[in-house]
Amino acid sequence: MRNRSIVVLSVLVLVAAIVTACSDSSTAASTVSTVTVSGTTPTEGASSQFTATATLANGTTQDVSSLATWTSSNTAAATVSSTGAVTGVGPGATVITATYSNVAGSESINVP
Repeated sequence: MRNRSIVVLSVLVLVAAIVTACSDSSTAASTVSTVTVSGTTPTEGASSQFTATATLANGTTQDVSSLATWTSSNTAAATVSSTGAVTGVGPGATVITATYSNVAGSESINVP
């Protein structure tokens, strides 16, 4: 009976530790201060990976490129994939925007 109590207690401690770890989200919506977008402008027909970096209220940063929603303001100049890969379509200016936790950041580019 004593061994069974130890096993039950151990499982409860483990579950409590997992719940605590999972509830400590360092990128909760209320903690994102800014999102910064960076990358190299691709030429027509080429692609370039852009990154989105979230700055949190505590001053730390986190790469959120794969979590952000990406858009291009002018898809005739460049398109952007859901992971931030920007492809030059034709000459022109566009703004690449990444939105994460309702905070947007952008970078203006001019495809040659």
